[in-house]
Amino acid sequence: MTASVRRRRWSLAVALVAAAAALLSGVAFGPGGAAAAPKPDPGDEGSTPLLRDVLSETSKGYIDARNAVTKSRNRQLQLQLELERAEATVKAMGPEIELVVVTSYRNGRIGAMSMLLNSSSSDEFLERAAALDLLAARDNAKLAKLNAALDQATRAKAAIDAEVKEEQKQLTIMAKQKSEAEKALKLVGGKATGGFVSATSPVARPAPRNSSGGFSSQGCSADDPTTGRCVTPRTLHMLQETQRLGFKRFVNCFRPGGPYEHPKGRACDFSSERNGFGGDATGDDKLYGNNLAAFFVRNADRLGIMYVIWYRQFWSPATGWQSYSGAGGDPSSDHTNHVHISML
Repeated sequence: MTASVRRRRWSLAVALVAAAAALLSGVAFGPGGAAAAPKPDPGDEGSTPLLRDVLSETSKGYIDARNAVTKSRNRQLQLQLELERAEATVKAMGPEIELVVVTSYRNGRIGAMSMLLNSSSSDEFLERAAALDLLAARDNAKLAKLNAALDQATRAKAAIDAEVKEEQKQLTIMAKQKSEAEKALKLVGGKATGGFVSATSPVARPAPRNSSGGFSSQGCSADDPTTGRCVTPRTLHMLQETQRLGFKRFVNCFRPGGPYEHPKGRACDFSSERNGFGGDATGDDKLYGNNLAAFFVRNADRLGIMYVIWYRQFWSPATGWQSYSGAGGDPSSDHTNHVHISML
């Protein structure tokens, strides 16, 4: 083998290794973990860090307050039932307590002593004393039950008042977060739109919640089947439910670097195309994106979705659908080639 042939083979080998390394470093996966043909990812998706920070904080703050309102209202229902039971006990005991009071008033302590002193024998005295003890114990038990019911009713009323104040506090927070989010969107021409909503969207299985009924913060601890990196368990559940219910086109979740939720494992970009991120979606691709966006809105509370962006429109529980445009004026920045999902 000549030196020139060896040099050509070495150059070819180096080129093949470099190409393989480039593919492995940028590989993304489609549904089921199959390697997909790489196309440009959405990059930083436009907008400014300040805008995204405001939208993230207001969306999360609104959802947290809404969960607190739901918890408070559920607690109020429980307390109202407790109050009604206590008041029913007090009402039912009315005739019994009235009899105790009337008997006590008529007889008093002298009546009881007279009954004992008029005993004809020591045995009769003891029998009458025992009977009086039983009557006193019975009356005391009734009075104790009445006092307990009254105390329970008082505590329930006070707790209901406290929960009503908490509800009003959280509703005020919700209104503030909604206002701040709408102000932020106005900076990019935001205004209310019809958006993408469908009552026929499939229903996802809910993600696990904490003991308070909300969603706790999670780390990037689950394997990301779209990149081989990591996502939060809640993001993985969202991805699996989305694909289980028929939305199986190209998707990319974890992305290193930059602000927002991708490097935290709390975001995914669902392409409207089958094999990667292309230009503005049209026809069947746009219909797929519309249906996918509607699916996420319908299941946002079940899955723990913080906000959705698709085709120059932004949705969060605080704002509903609002017009939105990124800073770049391209399919990635305007989200006209993919549906972006950010998770709690």
